[in-house]
Amino acid sequence: MKTDFSLSHPVIQEMYGYELYEYLLVAHPDIIVNEKIIAEKLFFSGEYLQKIASKTQPHITIANFLAKESMEETLIRWIQRICTQQHSFMVTLNNYSGFPPHTIYLRVQNDQPFQKLAKDLKVLNEYVRSCSCPPVKIISKPHLSIARKLPEEVYFKALTQYAHKSFHESFLVKELQLLKRKHQYDSCKRINVFGLSPEENTLFN
Repeated sequence: MKTDFSLSHPVIQEMYGYELYEYLLVAHPDIIVNEKIIAEKLFFSGEYLQKIASKTQPHITIANFLAKESMEETLIRWIQRICTQQHSFMVTLNNYSGFPPHTIYLRVQNDQPFQKLAKDLKVLNEYVRSCSCPPVKIISKPHLSIARKLPEEVYFKALTQYAHKSFHESFLVKELQLLKRKHQYDSCKRINVFGLSPEENTLFN
C-alpha cells in the first residue's frame, strides 16, 4: 500500500538535502463557531477514543509548502500582496463528509473565495520552486477537519454515523494566518497575520 507522506515527513525533507520548514496558510472560524467545532472534536475524541481529534485547533488549510527559513521575509511579502487583493468572505460549513480512509470533515459549502485564492497563490508556487523547494500544495477542496489520521475501521464506522448528523454554521473570514512547524509532529507557530480587504458591498451591484 502506498504511504501517504505529509509534506514535512523526514523522508521528503531528506530528498532536498537541507533543512526545510513546513508552512501552512490557514483561515480560522470566529470565536463562537470555533467553540462549537471544538465541542464536536471533543465529542468525536471521546466517542471513538481518538485523542488526535481534540489536539488540533479548528482551521481551514488553504495551502501548505516546504521552504527554507531564509525565504520567510519574501514569502510574507508575496502573501500580503495577495491578501490585500482578496475581500473578506463568508464561509458556510454544512454537514459532514470524509476522505477515505482516514479523515472526517465539515464541508465548506461556498468555495469560490478559496478558488480565487488558489489561483492567486500560483505565483507563490513559482517563487518556492525557483528556490529549489517542493511545489506548493494548494488545497483543491477546502474543508475543516474534525478528525484526521484515523484507523481505517474507525473511519468507516464514524462516516456511517456522521452521514446522518447535521452541522450548519457560518463565519466571516477577515484574515489569514501563516503557521510554521519543523516537522509533522511539531506544534505550529504563528508567523504572520494577513488582513483581507473589507467585505464587498453588493447591495447596489
